[in-house]
Amino acid sequence: MAADDVRQFGWITADVSRLMRTVFDRRMRRLGLTRTQWLALVRVYRRPGASQSELADMMEIEKAPAGRIIDRLEDKGWIERRADPTDRRLKRIYLTDRGLRIHATIAPVAEETVNDALSGLSPSDRRRVAKLMMRVKATLSGLAGADAETDIVDVDFEDTDRSGARVL
Repeated sequence: MAADDVRQFGWITADVSRLMRTVFDRRMRRLGLTRTQWLALVRVYRRPGASQSELADMMEIEKAPAGRIIDRLEDKGWIERRADPTDRRLKRIYLTDRGLRIHATIAPVAEETVNDALSGLSPSDRRRVAKLMMRVKATLSGLAGADAETDIVDVDFEDTDRSGARVL
């Protein structure tokens, strides 16, 4: 891959991610949710019982700002802290019933945003893009020292061009 291609791929990937967040943030704002709020709710939903440190890591922020976010969400009645059963110093974070109801409004907007972003692609192109991005994600997870995600699929491309060569 030429140096220009590498820079182009990196820029396109970053820009697509930025634009998806921008569109999604605007849609969430209509529901009265900030990026910090929806991100924290989604992370806690995906990892119920996470600690403040774990939530900070998942949100890619420091512990102190994560603590302030947790305080605000707790004040709204969206999350609750519970003592860890084995370490009383540690508090685990869970969504409340109200937090679960708010989270339920996020998922359809996320799905709509992705569908709108991919609306110019055929169903097979959508699957192909998803599979390829999962492969890139797996590679990067390995490079970052993280365990590969369990939702990575085994990609088996059987598409060929006119000459019979395999096409991605």
